[in-house]
Amino acid sequence: MTTSDDIKILVEDLRRQRETLEKKEKAFKEREEELVTRLEKASGMTRDGAGKILLDEVQKSLTSEIAKKVRNAEERVREEAQEKAKEILADAMKHGATTYVAEYTVSTVSVTNEDVKGRIIGAGGRNIRTFERETGVEIELDETNEIRLSSFDSIRREIARRALEALIKDQRIQPSRIEEVVRQVKNDMENVLLEEGKAIAHECGVYNLPIELTKLIGRYRFRTSYGQNLALHTIEETKIGVAIANELGANLDIVRLGCLLHDIGKVVTDEEGTHVEVGVNTIKRIGLPKEVVATVAEHHEDKPFSSVESVIVWTADAISGSRPGARYEPHEEYVKRMTKIEEIAASFPGVDSAMAFQAGRDVRVIVNPEEVDDDKVMVLAHDIAQRLEKEAEYAGQIKVTVIREIRATDSTAAK
Repeated sequence: MTTSDDIKILVEDLRRQRETLEKKEKAFKEREEELVTRLEKASGMTRDGAGKILLDEVQKSLTSEIAKKVRNAEERVREEAQEKAKEILADAMKHGATTYVAEYTVSTVSVTNEDVKGRIIGAGGRNIRTFERETGVEIELDETNEIRLSSFDSIRREIARRALEALIKDQRIQPSRIEEVVRQVKNDMENVLLEEGKAIAHECGVYNLPIELTKLIGRYRFRTSYGQNLALHTIEETKIGVAIANELGANLDIVRLGCLLHDIGKVVTDEEGTHVEVGVNTIKRIGLPKEVVATVAEHHEDKPFSSVESVIVWTADAISGSRPGARYEPHEEYVKRMTKIEEIAASFPGVDSAMAFQAGRDVRVIVNPEEVDDDKVMVLAHDIAQRLEKEAEYAGQIKVTVIREIRATDSTAAK
């Protein structure tokens, strides 16, 4: 049993041990302070300074590690984005793939026999001369069962093709009937353009456009740009644009309209300016949304892109126009040269119309007989030839033929 003396002895022993530990602790602290002082003297810095240096080193190490991880992440994201972009574009091009046939300057009409060809030519060639004068298209005949209609103007060729098919079916091929049929086909072309415009717009997924705009879109069918048919190019571009817009979550309606109307300025013939400027003015006048106007204004990078839809329209246009075989630049230069020749010839007073044939080597000018008399015909032909020589680009010679025709019509009394 423990006595009070034993407890006293135990307490005294614990006190001595505590004092010993306190002395040792004090000695350790003194020794630590001594070592710190010696270290500060040797290194030339305080404890706080050493701590700051250590902290800076840790921060540098962490910053370098973080930057490395960020660079790796950015590189990985960039690679994944490039792969995703390639997938989107490849998929879009598959959506837009079309069977492409280049359209240049010739249309054909099939005939059943040589007798039909003879009636088309007419006595002394009067029928073929009347047809070429009325349509502005050159007829080429050979030993095959096809008649070729040659002109750089696609709408002229289409009018000529429809008129010739109607005449062959009717079998009454004579100058007055030719004039009547050609005039009727020209009048019907407005309805043709409207129907073609609807078909193109509907294939692009656009409906209920104004009639004026729909007719302009219908002209795409008969217009080429660098040898690429504008209707096919527009449909292809719209499919590509829609596929990209679906992947990126862009506004599909704006992309559809932007792709459909991006080249509308190319078929507007009564305004001056680039096709981008003319197109912007046209769709502004019709009252389409400003977002659509922006896609048209920016599709050739004439202005900075204002939206993702503008970028998509530009991208889709570039894909459709730049793929191998889509375009043929010499054809565009040929069309410009022929148009320039006709514009020069038609600019003289009294000229009703001017038509260029045989790659511009033959120009036929129809004049108003009330403004140009027989004496002025020769002078006008000479003046046109002189101006073409100075201003037009051509190879060889250009033959200028001025045609002045007077007709008198009367009728008998009814019986």
